[in-house]
Amino acid sequence: MKGLVIKNTGSWYTVLTDDGPTVDCKIKGNFRIKGIRSTNPVAVGDRVTILENKDNSSGECYGWITEIEDRRNYIIRKSINLSKQSHILAANVDQALLVITVSKPQTSTTFIDRFLASAEAYRVPVILIFNKADLLTDEERHYQQMMIQLYETVGYECRAISAERGDGVEELRPLLEGKITLLSGNSGVGKSTLINRLAPHANLRVADISDAHQTGMHTTTFSEMIPLQIVDSKSVNCKSSWLIDTPGIKGFGTFDMEREELTSYFKEIFEFSKQCRFSDCTHTHEPGCAVLKAVEDHYIAQSRYQSYLSMLEDKDENKYREAY
Repeated sequence: MKGLVIKNTGSWYTVLTDDGPTVDCKIKGNFRIKGIRSTNPVAVGDRVTILENKDNSSGECYGWITEIEDRRNYIIRKSINLSKQSHILAANVDQALLVITVSKPQTSTTFIDRFLASAEAYRVPVILIFNKADLLTDEERHYQQMMIQLYETVGYECRAISAERGDGVEELRPLLEGKITLLSGNSGVGKSTLINRLAPHANLRVADISDAHQTGMHTTTFSEMIPLQIVDSKSVNCKSSWLIDTPGIKGFGTFDMEREELTSYFKEIFEFSKQCRFSDCTHTHEPGCAVLKAVEDHYIAQSRYQSYLSMLEDKDENKYREAY
């Protein structure tokens, strides 16, 4: 029997079968995906084959995941506690919404750029959602507009919304229809509030921001696919519109990226790199480097270039575990 993994609680996986019903499943202890060192070998969004098993003593029915279909893409980050392993946020997604706040809490450009680079590596389109627009001071609103201008110039679609008030939320709905969309962002940026607006039946729990550190507190503790609209149980299928809710993350460590590939994950740096004197230019010190010249002439934002350098030199895991 085949199906789609729609929920992962760590030890159990909920699989929506192609026939309609859901089955709670486990995996064998030695189940691993060839070539990927991951803390979660099965991820939300995976297409899997399951074998149903009935417990004769209790009469309960559950399943074993026996096979994972090849993934067309995934979003992956370095595991915080195990630097040599990765954590897959979601698989087989059509796009990602990265929820950002310029205040309460502040999302750093380093975090944004690391997420975008990882998405570029696996060809996942990203839309940047600037939330809590209603809470901004004039100065913060100006800073947000500058950030939007920066990322739109690079080539990313940006939207400013207030999930709490609903401002701009309905305009997002056409972007999500018929797609599997990953929602990600720092803890406290309002992902759960946004999902509750888009899919009220989800009824996700939300929490206040920590006053002491102006950081978010985790309300989502596991990954789950949420259908945008439920009419009846038979209408929820693998081709429906889905939102993937994931736990908030404080840092984004890139995983398994070669230094020489990194340039291509920054759109504007890649374009200017074609004009560099040396084909193997690292854009750090070489003579005739078109990227360094573009940074100097403000065609490439200093923040983006610094993010590129931090990833280029990323040997210390603490570099991306900044407090926001």
